[in-house]
Amino acid sequence: MRNVSAVILAILVLLFIYGGIMIVDETEQIVIVQLGKPVRNITEPGLNFKLPFIQSATVFEKRLLEYDSAPNTILTEDKKNLILDNYAQWRISDPLKFMQTMRTEALAQPRLDDIIYSNLRVQLGTHLMHEIVSTMRDSLMHKVTVNANRDAQEYGIDIIDVRIKRADLPKENENAVFDRMKAERERMAKGFRSEGEEEAVKIRAETDKDREIILSEAYKDAQIIRGEGEAQAIKIYADAFQSDPDFYEFVRTMEAYEEIFDENTKLVLTPESEFLKYLKSNK
Repeated sequence: MRNVSAVILAILVLLFIYGGIMIVDETEQIVIVQLGKPVRNITEPGLNFKLPFIQSATVFEKRLLEYDSAPNTILTEDKKNLILDNYAQWRISDPLKFMQTMRTEALAQPRLDDIIYSNLRVQLGTHLMHEIVSTMRDSLMHKVTVNANRDAQEYGIDIIDVRIKRADLPKENENAVFDRMKAERERMAKGFRSEGEEEAVKIRAETDKDREIILSEAYKDAQIIRGEGEAQAIKIYADAFQSDPDFYEFVRTMEAYEEIFDENTKLVLTPESEFLKYLKSNK
C-alpha cells in the first residue's frame, strides 16, 4: 500500500511540474491569468513556470501585425471628397493591457479603425487634395502615424506605420476632373495650333518673298544675257553683211527656207517672186 501511495504521489508531482512548465517562443508573448484575472506578462523567450490548475496562459503575437481597412471618404480642405484605402502595421506592446482592454486581435481591429480614421480625417482635412496625393503625402502619413500611436498606447498597442494604398475621387468628381483636364488640354492644343499656324504664315510669307526675289533676279539676268546675245548677233550679221552682202543675203534666205519649208508647207507665190530666186535653175 505504501508503494502505491508513493507511485501516486510521484505521478501527482510529475503532473504538477509538467503543468507548470512553459516554453515561450520568440514570436510569442504570454499573459498569465489566475482565476480569470490577468496577473503578469511574459515577453522574453525561454523556459517559464506557472501554477498548474490555478493559472493559465494566454498567448499573443509578438511579431508585426497588419491592419487593412475598407475604403473611407475624407473631406479635404478644398471641400473635395477623397476615397482613401489605407493600411497600417502594428504590434502588441503590452499584452497585459491589451488583454484587459481589447481581449483579442479580432476585437482590436474596429478600435484601430476608429483611431486611424479619426487621425486621417483630422490631418488630411487641413490640406488641399493635390498636397495629399502628391507633394505632402509622406509628411502627412508620418503625422498620422505619430498621433495614432499616441492614442493607441492606452490599449497596449504600438502603431508602427500608416500608409495610403490608394486615393480615388468619387465617380461624380472623377468625371468633373476629367472634363476639366480635357478642357485644359484642348485649350493648350488650340494655343499650340494657333502658334503653329502663325509661324506657318510667317514662313510661307518669307518663302514667297524669297521666291519672288529669286525669280526677279533670274528674269533680270535672262534679259541682260538675251540682250547681250541679240546685240552680239546683230553685230555679227552687220559685219557679215558689210564683208559680203550677196553671201549674207544667200545665207539668210537659206535660213528662211529652212524655217518655212516642210512637208506640210503650202505657199502661193508667182514664179517671179524674189523669195524664190534661189530655187530657180540658172541654165
